[in-house]
This record gives sequence, structure tokens and C-alpha cells, in this order.
Amino acid sequence: MPDNPTTDTGTPRTTAAVEDYLERIRDLIRSKGYARVVDIAAELKISQASVTTMIQRLDAEGLVKYEKYRGMVLTSAGEAVATRIAHRHELLTTFLRQLNLPEAVIEHDVEGLEHHVSPETFSAIEALSRYLAANPDISRQLRQFRPDA
Repeated sequence: MPDNPTTDTGTPRTTAAVEDYLERIRDLIRSKGYARVVDIAAELKISQASVTTMIQRLDAEGLVKYEKYRGMVLTSAGEAVATRIAHRHELLTTFLRQLNLPEAVIEHDVEGLEHHVSPETFSAIEALSRYLAANPDISRQLRQFRPDA
């Protein structure tokens, strides 16, 4: 059995915490051009020491390339995981908006769901979201059945 098993898409299996870090690193690199421990700590609202420990672990697992005092970059494996999570995040956000949920609820729920939905369920949500996008009348009809909508 391999030390770092992969998902059915070929990306490494990861924990929610690892996925959160990789997602933040990717976002920082895209917005600022770089990611540093201090930036990640501020984004995740945790100590720099905790971030350093996790970044060293991600480096050892081949998901980031980290140089002390210089920052980090995602490896191709880290980029693949971050891209997968970003896709999940965006799709779940879109889907919950199609259900006309409040933005605060969407933000909270997506952060948990993106890490814990099985590939099969995610695929079904993706198909339903595409269907709702192609048939906006269905979304309007669904809202009639929600007592708080």
C-alpha cells in the first residue's frame, strides 16, 4: 500500500486542514504573486508557528516547495489538490445560490461541505446545478416550497 494514496482523480488523499492550507496558498499566490507563512496565518487566523509546522509537513509530502524566510510555491500535486478544492468550492457556492440561500449561510456551509462530500455526491450536485442553470424556472419553482424563502 502506498504511503500517500490517491483519489480516483489521481490527486493525493488529503485532510480538510491540508486542503484549507493548499486553497489559501493558491489564492494568495494568485492575488499577490507569493505566499508567506505570515499571510497564511493571517488568512486562517492561527499562529505562525502552527502554519510553519503544517507547511513543513506539506513540503515533506510533496505538496509545496518551502524555503524558510522565502515563502513557498505549490508543486504540481499541490496545485492539483488546490484546483480540485477550488472547483468544489465554486460549484457548491453556485449550487447553494441557485437554492436562494443567504450568502452568510452559503459561506459557512461551503467551507464544511467542500471537504466532506463524496465524489459520487459531488458529481450528482454538479449535474443538478447544470440542470438548474439550464432551467431557471425550476429554481424559481423550488423557492416556492421553502417556507423561509
